[in-house]
Amino acid sequence: MTFRKNNKLGFTSDRPFDKDPVCFKVLPGVKEKLKAVPDWQERLRGFVDELIKGVENCQ
Repeated sequence: MTFRKNNKLGFTSDRPFDKDPVCFKVLPGVKEKLKAVPDWQERLRGFVDELIKGVENCQ
């Protein structure tokens, strides 16, 4: 089954994301525990925003 043009179903966001993801390695078992946290992706984005807040030369 192919997708029709201008498909309105699927992922949508009012905040556009960068096309390149940020990736980092974690200790064994952390990935599974992280995925068990409700709304983990949005919460992690919030933590990152706090982490870089006030950092000079941040683009």
